Amino acid sequence: MKFSTEELVEGIQSGNKRLIAKAITLVESKKAEHRIQAEELLKRIMPFTGKSVRVGVTGVPGAGKSTFIESFGRLAIAQGKKVAVLAIDPSSSINKGSILGDKTRMEELAKEENAFIRPSPSSGFLGGVANTTFETMMICEAAGYDYILIETVGVGQSEVLVADITDVFLFLKIIGGGDELQGIKRGIMEMVDVIFINKVDQDNFQKAKNTRLELKRALDFIPPKEKGWKIPVLLGSALHNEGLQEIYDKISEFIDLKKNAGRFEEIRTQQAEKRFEYWVQEYILSLMKKSNVVEEAYIMHKKNASEMVSNPSTEAKLFVEKFLLGENKG
Repeated sequence: MKFSTEELVEGIQSGNKRLIAKAITLVESKKAEHRIQAEELLKRIMPFTGKSVRVGVTGVPGAGKSTFIESFGRLAIAQGKKVAVLAIDPSSSINKGSILGDKTRMEELAKEENAFIRPSPSSGFLGGVANTTFETMMICEAAGYDYILIETVGVGQSEVLVADITDVFLFLKIIGGGDELQGIKRGIMEMVDVIFINKVDQDNFQKAKNTRLELKRALDFIPPKEKGWKIPVLLGSALHNEGLQEIYDKISEFIDLKKNAGRFEEIRTQQAEKRFEYWVQEYILSLMKKSNVVEEAYIMHKKNASEMVSNPSTEAKLFVEKFLLGENKG
């Protein structure tokens, strides 16, 4: 059944989870007629967005991201908040499908009236986010969710794309063998706002404390993202609800610090500008490829790049200049 834009807007504002899900599916669609309706929908709900706290949760596979989000979400709900979870699942590079394992996880959180969980395939998009995650977040904000938690696939340095759409970037760490800092890229450390060492128990407590000390020392060599904020390294267990209240408090403290410094809205503006730049590139390429002449040139330059006839960046420059600068005229 197709829903009108008016029905979807009303459904979003009334918190109808079925219609919220339908709206997100519409925004994720690549069909031309769906894109037109999606753009109108997003335009209509924009006045009701921007009031949530956007939290990116990253970490290596096995760090306990889903368990953390479920426990943290339930804690926030217990304090009167509404929580939306955007769980990005790794897509197949062959057919762009997704396992969508999060449908079978977070069962307790899914039962909560004030929780909404949406798994989305990354469809090969870098950074462990789907290319419409930002727009999906807008829908959840318009529906009145106070916390938007984005669980990423944990793919390393390209997680910068997650940091670019969130207010707080939380990194989950677990205790492992050998050098505890091994495998933690400087790029990740420069983006994080809060670090949580998860799965801490009596058996590894001392090792966890040593890891925290090592991380704090490493952070001393990295300039802080926000003036006056020293990145906290916290210990706990999401499975046993230990340390979560401290994280909740630290997130609130970090948001307050940014707001008091006038940085909160400034960063939100920068993030919106980056989304604008992303979509400009998407739409220009999409529009240009609708022309047979442009499509043929695109294929030719792409072939030159793939066969290393010349540098891929050179071929991209030649292709763009040929049509955007009018060099094909005359």
